[in-house]
Amino acid sequence: MANFYETVLTVLKTDERFVAEDGTFLRNAVYEAAMKTDEGLIRLLLANDETRTRFFTEVDGIKVFDKVEFAWVINNRQFLPDSYTRFRNKIGLTDENGEMISASGKVQLVFPYKDCILEGGQTKEEQKRREIFYNETLAPDETDRLLYPKVFSCAKRYSKDGTEDITQFSETDNLIIKGNNLLALASLLKVYEGKVKCIYIDPPYNTGSDSFSYNDSFNRSAWLTFMKNRLVIAKQLLAPEGAIYVQLDYHQAHYAKVLMDEIFGEDNFQREIIWRIGWLSGYKTKDNNWIRNHDTILFYSKDNKRLRFIKNYIQKDEFKEIAAGNVERYPIEDVWNASEYDDLNSIAIVSFSGETVSKMLNPDDEVKGQKSEKLIERIIKAHTVEGDIVLDFFGGTGTAGAAAMKTGRRFILCEQLDKHTDIMLRRLKKVIDGEQSGISKSVDWQGGGSFVCCELAKLNQTVVEEIEAAADDAALSDIYGRMIKSGFISYRVNPSDIDAAAEDYAAL
Repeated sequence: MANFYETVLTVLKTDERFVAEDGTFLRNAVYEAAMKTDEGLIRLLLANDETRTRFFTEVDGIKVFDKVEFAWVINNRQFLPDSYTRFRNKIGLTDENGEMISASGKVQLVFPYKDCILEGGQTKEEQKRREIFYNETLAPDETDRLLYPKVFSCAKRYSKDGTEDITQFSETDNLIIKGNNLLALASLLKVYEGKVKCIYIDPPYNTGSDSFSYNDSFNRSAWLTFMKNRLVIAKQLLAPEGAIYVQLDYHQAHYAKVLMDEIFGEDNFQREIIWRIGWLSGYKTKDNNWIRNHDTILFYSKDNKRLRFIKNYIQKDEFKEIAAGNVERYPIEDVWNASEYDDLNSIAIVSFSGETVSKMLNPDDEVKGQKSEKLIERIIKAHTVEGDIVLDFFGGTGTAGAAAMKTGRRFILCEQLDKHTDIMLRRLKKVIDGEQSGISKSVDWQGGGSFVCCELAKLNQTVVEEIEAAADDAALSDIYGRMIKSGFISYRVNPSDIDAAAEDYAAL
């Protein structure tokens, strides 16, 4: 038998995919190839008389590969006696029957932030090896198809004429997508890849609080993974001449800068913009420290050589009045590019108060917006012309959509929270009706336009929610009946096994 193991090892090592640069045999790479019925692996095993006889069974003239037998051999401790896997049947967690949990098909690893794609290694030497573990078989019903395009459902068009249900919309429509923004972004790629001219996002700041109803307390590694997954797709959506702005505070701004350097490239970093969020108020602060009253906005291009930047100057005499402190008449937030003035060549974009969204909604809505329409107007006018697409995949209360609509741009917003989506819809309906808050007066906004709101269609999650809400056996039976008819059942489930146990369940 020992000679047979040597034969298998010799055969497998002829494939360079299964051997690291230092000569280490990559057992896991072989195992993954076997589970996928890799054509190259099958040809190798068929070409050798011993491996062909051991791992293949002939049925009606067709050779059938025995995955189970092959997996048993390569995982056997005699195959690689110095491998850590020789201990896998000696050390580990067991269930109440003494069976190894790692060998059970009933166990699923559930981890937080499940919509993040994680890569990981096994040892500190991982960087020196070609083998990377992607956990391709982990929760396949959810992860294997995570970033496939999803179906949009419950689509409604909002216009001055009211609201109507629709079955289709065009690429020129303004769009609000309700649901997980990672899935939404992936679903947009097929139609919008390379077409978005400007992206502005105001993601969770990871402050350790839930002040805006977001999960705002990721640990840093999870937050960076969360952001990376979305920014990678955002880059694909950007046009070559496009730009992206990410607004954060001190908790993650510097880490995000490093992350965005990796994704967009250091050459595409354009500016770090300071956005003041309030007057200095040193006598009111409880902290015995310098006052924190600004956010940081990181500005990157998709392609530094092709970036479109449309400068917008104010008149010099107006600027002098600003410099003299006449901020009530000339808000400093109007200033974007002041580099032509030698005496004041470093100007911060400033907003002296947040925009109160509740002014245009019901009195009971106490929603204080951190984003100013004036800020987003300046950003989108620097990179877009009328008809261009602006994307905000942390849509919040819809400020980016309002600013885009009032300036003749198209927008795509993504938002997962019901509370924010509700406010966003009511706010943008009022924009269509011609409300006069924000930048309305400065751009002579008279109302008009339309937008489409839709949801990411749910599949199994809908059933999960129904089961959790079921109040009695009758409700569960009804859900089960619909599941059986739908056909959306895991191949691991045999309905006849469930039916056979129905009487025992009823007796319980």
